[in-house]
Amino acid sequence: MERQADADIRIGAGATADAFIHSSLRSRAINSVCTMSRRSGRITLQARDSNRPEPTVRAPLKKRKSEPTKKLQPATKKQNYEIQKCWSEDGASPCVLIETPHKELEPADPSSFKQYSFKNLFIKPSPIPRLSWANEDDVWIKMLNKELKYVHDKSYLQQHPKLQPKMRAILLDWLLEVCEVYSLHRQTAYLAQDYFDRFMLTQQDVSKDTLQLIGITALFIASKIEEIYPPKIFEFAYVTDGACDMWDIQRMELLILKALDWNLCPETPISWLKLYAQVDAQKDGENFLEPQFSQYMYIQITQLLDLCMMDINSLEYNYNVLAAAAFCHFSSFDVVHKVSGLTWDSVHPCVRWMTPYMDTLRSEATPQLKTFPKVKADDRHNIQTHITYLDLLRKAQEHQIDSLDCQMSPVAVGMILTPPSSTEKPVNS
Repeated sequence: MERQADADIRIGAGATADAFIHSSLRSRAINSVCTMSRRSGRITLQARDSNRPEPTVRAPLKKRKSEPTKKLQPATKKQNYEIQKCWSEDGASPCVLIETPHKELEPADPSSFKQYSFKNLFIKPSPIPRLSWANEDDVWIKMLNKELKYVHDKSYLQQHPKLQPKMRAILLDWLLEVCEVYSLHRQTAYLAQDYFDRFMLTQQDVSKDTLQLIGITALFIASKIEEIYPPKIFEFAYVTDGACDMWDIQRMELLILKALDWNLCPETPISWLKLYAQVDAQKDGENFLEPQFSQYMYIQITQLLDLCMMDINSLEYNYNVLAAAAFCHFSSFDVVHKVSGLTWDSVHPCVRWMTPYMDTLRSEATPQLKTFPKVKADDRHNIQTHITYLDLLRKAQEHQIDSLDCQMSPVAVGMILTPPSSTEKPVNS
């Protein structure tokens, strides 16, 4: 009886052990299924470590309902321009520039966007000929949008009671001289001027002792943007004759970059002028990127722009209008209209303001192309030159036109005054 009981106990124990083993294997199989991972589209079983804690089985994620995209209010929109082709066949009706939001930002109320009709600005959607490397309309619109993004205003002197317009002219005249010494390009000089004016617009109560440091730092930044081989920082410190050292320039560089929010690529009057001259000289089948305009005519127009840039009142006008007005003094308005799309109403105030500067330059010798070491002959017109701009500025300001009510006709080739086209005359004239 005792042996039978022991056998039953052993059998019962064996059955219990078998059941335990079976249960353990089943549990492992379930855990193995739970630890499967999908790799490269195939399901593989991962080896399970007995010492690793049991993974927590997460409930399946519920499909999130598609929530409507939160739309930004018009106050946070980005301003942009697109050209609506609404001109008539005869070309007399201007196109309309419509303020549009950024593509990624949709306004909550589209009707809140105002529509601005700039009938005095652009008639053609793009004067740029067909390009093989880009869409000419996109290039043109991007250039126009930069006129909105990069704001300049002559009223910033009100924020600096210790400064006078003549101090700015002296500083810019010195920067042009530095550019010629180091054979820097005209675009570099105009970038420095733009950085200086926009930086001063963000500051308050700057002393005249700081102007030279701001100016040379703006030129230092511009040279790194435009030049292939910009001068070293110690060379910029050297031309200040001990007024600034390298550490001063580096500290001021950080201040300017932060104040400008790293927006360093405006369309300067020089870039607009080069576009106008190239469109005017463009021939069928020629590469648009290769200059085809006259170098001698170009340096005469740039000399007029240099002189006008010295006057702080030039900041009243957009850079594209400033370049078009200078181009108008050496060509007819019909040509200017073709290459810029600007109407006479939008150009003639700047042309009239620029007239005494043009009269002053006529009394001077015609500028000649200068030779610079290590500069190719076909690039000499792009190097910034310097003349006695301060004396010419004083003479031009003495001959400023007193009457602002007089109407001036556009200048034709040969400096013969001709009336504007009938479609360009003011409505109330």
